[in-house]
Amino acid sequence: MSKEYKVLISDKISQKAIETLEKNNIAFDYMPDCGTSDSLIEVIEPYAGLIIRSASKVSKEVIVRGKNLQVIGRAGIGVDNIDIKAASSKGIVVMNTPHGNAITTAEHTLAMIFAASRQISAADQSTQKGKWEKSRFMGQELTGKTLGLVGVGNIGSIVADRALGLKLKVKAFDPFLTDERVKLLGIERVKTLEKLVTESDIISLHIPKTDKTRNIINASLIKKMKSTAILINCARGGLVDEKALAYALKNKSIAAAAFDVFDTEPALDNPLFGLENVVCTPHLGASTSEAQVKVAVQVAEQMVDYLREGAITNSINSPSISAAEAPLLKPWVKVSDVLGGFIGQVIETGLKEINIEYVGSVGELNTRPLTCSIVASILNPIVGLGSVNLVSSLIFARERGILISEIKKDSHGAFGSYIRILVKTERAMRSAAGTVYSDGKPRFIQINGIDMDTMPQKFMLYTSNLDTPGFIGLLGTTLGKMKVNIATFSLGRKEKAGLALALLGIDENINPENLKEIKCLKGVKEAKTLSFEI
Repeated sequence: MSKEYKVLISDKISQKAIETLEKNNIAFDYMPDCGTSDSLIEVIEPYAGLIIRSASKVSKEVIVRGKNLQVIGRAGIGVDNIDIKAASSKGIVVMNTPHGNAITTAEHTLAMIFAASRQISAADQSTQKGKWEKSRFMGQELTGKTLGLVGVGNIGSIVADRALGLKLKVKAFDPFLTDERVKLLGIERVKTLEKLVTESDIISLHIPKTDKTRNIINASLIKKMKSTAILINCARGGLVDEKALAYALKNKSIAAAAFDVFDTEPALDNPLFGLENVVCTPHLGASTSEAQVKVAVQVAEQMVDYLREGAITNSINSPSISAAEAPLLKPWVKVSDVLGGFIGQVIETGLKEINIEYVGSVGELNTRPLTCSIVASILNPIVGLGSVNLVSSLIFARERGILISEIKKDSHGAFGSYIRILVKTERAMRSAAGTVYSDGKPRFIQINGIDMDTMPQKFMLYTSNLDTPGFIGLLGTTLGKMKVNIATFSLGRKEKAGLALALLGIDENINPENLKEIKCLKGVKEAKTLSFEI
């Protein structure tokens, strides 16, 4: 790389990252106090690369002002402080370092378990005040207790391994966890979250925050916990209804909690603060010198590789595609995103297999980025944007025992070239096929074996129903009453009076209450709202 490409570091970062850039002859400016959006807007224009941590706010306005910006590197996993959509629309690659702080965060989780079970914080404060309240702080022994993990990804797996060494019994709830993975980890799989919280002495969260996981631990589930239960959250703020938890802790309906993350951060005021049976830390999960060096060096190396070689590692929003392949693969990447996004939004139980068929000329291309894109697009609607990227998607899937296969076939049927995805879950098979039309845009051509022809829209409604006269009118009338405008309407069926599918493009999303009403319409077997980045 020539030295005219310049990198801005807008957060405090390990000296090792700076040394990595210097060693590779990368020009940079270190400005650790310019991370606010307003400050970045003023200085970003000359830079091709931007390295940040959690303090910098890369807003849409920053993206627009960054006329020379090609790549953003986040030292850490979270990308909530980056406008991913704005970056993608300008072709700016966003990379993170998802594994550099896994061990550190897992260790912090274990430290919080010990602190809560032995009331370390309260006992320390009491003792340092000159009191000697030995009988007041009666703790719990961990040996033989049951640790319930909500999510068993990279960090959750490390916690499980360490906990087994402490002679804890480990149970887990994870929609992606397979029997093979359970056996490898040596843990017990629990099929419902309710069963997990009911049976566990300690519940620890290891999932991302998404629309589906927000307040996943609510008042109803807290009531089902043991009176001696301890709740740990070192994952993401907003996974627990903090007010409901505070109420339960005050009334001793559960024993204790330990939180490193909060719904609003910085957490200057919180319902959990001031409670004797709560341990709180200020988002320290990744805060060890070793982890900070790891993620800093990793992001610097990724930045070097991109600017010098064009290599993309741990990308949130871009597949690993060479310059020569890009024009040919670009429309098929969009098809992959749409098909995978559809599957990811309609499945409800744990994935076991993802089978991908490349038919016709698309099979002659470099299909690896397409496969990575498909797997990431299937997983991200469930685990959250940024949790799975195009480089880590296959590893992420394999960690959960999901089998992935590719088949390339010669052209046959009505379409010269298309992609078909067939997934197997615990209770069902799902499939979707799509192609690229002459306008370069993606199309659905088949869903669950039923032929269709429709263009993806930003908002869509998917239904399956018994093929009976009057259903189309009933659905249209219902949407009309809800003031939902229909943009496109595609139908398909296998046979008369059998199962029929409808895929509607709509101008606005349907709220949960209206969706519930649609699900109750006569003949409806399934109804899902969908959204796509179009």
